[in-house]
Amino acid sequence: MAELHFFTGTMDSGKSTLALQTNHNHAARGRAGRIFTANDRAGQAQISSRLGLTHEALEVGPDFDFWRYVVESLTHGGRIDYLICDEAQFYTRDQVDQLAKVVDELQIDVFAFGILTDFRTALFEGSQRLVELADRMNVLQVEALCWCGKRATHNARTENGAMVVEGEVIVVGDVDDASTAPADVAYEVLCRQHHRRRLTAARAKAVSLAPEPLPFG
Repeated sequence: MAELHFFTGTMDSGKSTLALQTNHNHAARGRAGRIFTANDRAGQAQISSRLGLTHEALEVGPDFDFWRYVVESLTHGGRIDYLICDEAQFYTRDQVDQLAKVVDELQIDVFAFGILTDFRTALFEGSQRLVELADRMNVLQVEALCWCGKRATHNARTENGAMVVEGEVIVVGDVDDASTAPADVAYEVLCRQHHRRRLTAARAKAVSLAPEPLPFG
């Protein structure tokens, strides 16, 4: 029986790498699949891993209809055994419902990969619906780490180096590199404690380098 799988984890936990590996494993056994993504940091119609792996993909915009795409492909003689759906947090509720329908009505496996919560710690629409509908939900075992060394559980957005907790939900950026100048928009994984305190790696470094106050006033 076909199933709807949802693989989730914070940024930098290997979701896109696993998506590409899953596609490779199934394709190597002669199965025919399609790869989808949305708002990948490498650009449209491409799935990319931070390990350097890339693959062409179909871009999922807000009006994309998975059910219509799959039915039309099959009607025109195409073969589809499975779907790889990366960046699934950006999918709409209706699109996740379409994926569930593809599984149930057409017996096509769907493997979805995405982040659970946004930079405000609120559930993404697509991820919430996947939690509600998935046959299997898997939390990735590769743990991303906060700058302090603790397990990272939250995704933080920085703008010009400062952490923000308000703004548009979808703004494409990349995981911030502490060795380079802050990007206009970047992302960083933090433990809950440091996300609550808005203490990013750059801010923690700045605080540690600040001179100690004199013991008298």
